[in-house]
Amino acid sequence: MTEVLIRGADHLVTMDDARRVLAGADILIRDGMIVDVGHGLTTTGEVVLATGCVVTPGLVNTHHHLYQTLTRAVPAAQDALLFGWLQTLYPIWSRFGPEHMFVSAQVGLSELALSGCTLTSDHLYLFPNGARLDDTIEAAREVGLRFQPTRGAMSIGVSDGGLPPDALVEAEAAILEDCIRVIDAFHDGSESSMCRVGVAPCSPFSVSRELMRDAAILARDKGVMMHTHLAENDEDIAYSLSQFGCRPGEYAESLGWIGPDVWHAHCVKLDASEIALFSQTKTGVAHCPCSNCRLGSGIAPVRAMRDAGVTVGLGVDGSASNDAGNLVAEARQAMLLQRVAFGADAMSAMEALEIATRGGADVLGRPECGRIAIGARGDIAIWDVSGVASAGSWDPAALLLAGPTTVRDLFVEGRQVVRDGHMLTFDLNKAVQRQNDLARALQ
Repeated sequence: MTEVLIRGADHLVTMDDARRVLAGADILIRDGMIVDVGHGLTTTGEVVLATGCVVTPGLVNTHHHLYQTLTRAVPAAQDALLFGWLQTLYPIWSRFGPEHMFVSAQVGLSELALSGCTLTSDHLYLFPNGARLDDTIEAAREVGLRFQPTRGAMSIGVSDGGLPPDALVEAEAAILEDCIRVIDAFHDGSESSMCRVGVAPCSPFSVSRELMRDAAILARDKGVMMHTHLAENDEDIAYSLSQFGCRPGEYAESLGWIGPDVWHAHCVKLDASEIALFSQTKTGVAHCPCSNCRLGSGIAPVRAMRDAGVTVGLGVDGSASNDAGNLVAEARQAMLLQRVAFGADAMSAMEALEIATRGGADVLGRPECGRIAIGARGDIAIWDVSGVASAGSWDPAALLLAGPTTVRDLFVEGRQVVRDGHMLTFDLNKAVQRQNDLARALQ
């Protein structure tokens, strides 16, 4: 039996069902699970003092492309819209191999961890030169984050009217076969799971209607979740109308891509009927505000989604369309965009933090994560609010208004991953140097 007691947090933001914020409270974690929350708790195990700190649930990232950490700020893609951006980057990505996937995942996962993230999904949809989903899963094990990798795919290349080069697409039978392989090899559906695998064709414009339908059938047969991009920008809507004769939400519904086991990335251009559909079917949304700004896609209707009861989480998206993977900064951006669109009272700092924690956990089908409550998993972020970022703050619990963007300490399943702002689990400096070497070789 292992125990960790986090003691005396100035502000404990629980995100439990009552949304309590406790002063001077403690958290007791035993064998990876929270067993008590209160005051004056004791343990014979490790004690971590949280005085001068705000403690929150670990943040949850619902959409990423970790491999893109190797292609930040590529000059020719810096000012491109989505489709042109993709056409610029596909030839670079076609030169990746297993080491590129592994190292970029190491660095990207560490960046997330340092920003308070304990659970992240990843959408890997290209597998050049022998790369496999296994490469990112191995990286996540080393870094120590709770991981929800999705086996993506592209099957329609440029010669068939698609966007990706033919060298990056796969035969659909081979895609489905490898989905079965990685689910059988790595998926763990238990509450304490550190790895759950999903099925994730890249987008409606990069795979066939048949693959979308077959992927949904396979995922439900295996009991795993489904993920794709949807309604990301105006080009996306125009493509759906011209190619499928309907809007993206209708297309998803026709293929079985709605329900509590489905979450879609972006959804910037959902209309009122699609929002109602997602609410009725409990279909989740990964909101990616920084990427949407970077690519000029627009402001997602998060306020309308939340008011309608749609489950919404946050995603940093890939670092080629964000250039960063800081999840607490993403939460602040989500709050600010809704205020720009709808007024200063459109979204509070606490609501945005809720989206970044329990909201994301619910999108990923992990209600045991994203909150601090008895029976939840021991995924905890400790934020030091004694520094310059919070100096003068009247409400330290309002982290997204005046707070640090790097955690002091991070625990995943009760195991410490970050201490005093530094990764504990592996040599991050060495990984960063290797990533820089690989990036230079690609230029």
